[in-house]
Amino acid sequence: MDLRIEKTRKSIINAFIELRSKKPLEKITVKELSEVAVINKATFYLHYKDIYDLSDSLETELINNVLKNIFHPEALLTDPALFIEELLVSFNSQFALLKIIFQGNRISNLPQKIERGVRKLIFEKYPEYESDFEKNVMLTYIIQGAYYSFIQYAEHDTNMLISAICNISKKLS
Repeated sequence: MDLRIEKTRKSIINAFIELRSKKPLEKITVKELSEVAVINKATFYLHYKDIYDLSDSLETELINNVLKNIFHPEALLTDPALFIEELLVSFNSQFALLKIIFQGNRISNLPQKIERGVRKLIFEKYPEYESDFEKNVMLTYIIQGAYYSFIQYAEHDTNMLISAICNISKKLS
């Protein structure tokens, strides 16, 4: 990739994160973002359709970063504790940025995108599970339960929290 394009992209992303940490997505304008990124509006539109396209792109990139550190996605169905540990450790490594990008009315996108990504990982390896109702329910239960438990108790010691969620998950196997 052209170095100038990459530099511009990073400038746009950094400006977006700076603005997003201070205000809701709906209040960020391309004009404002362009000023913070020190680019013109036309340059922004060469990279993204609008602010929502940029946000969605960053959400997807972040979720992919979380998912690439899950080395045993199939363990969700055979060893939920192992899967949950990998998921939460990876999730925690991106937690500060996830909280900024997915704040406000975007918060509900986070667990949904994680679940969609995990489903894709599992169904690529085990396509027969895609039509297994019980496995699908279990997948949702484990991912959503682990996510909401982590968020609910995020102010506690992270290692203790992940350990507690994993111990509970062991009882599901």
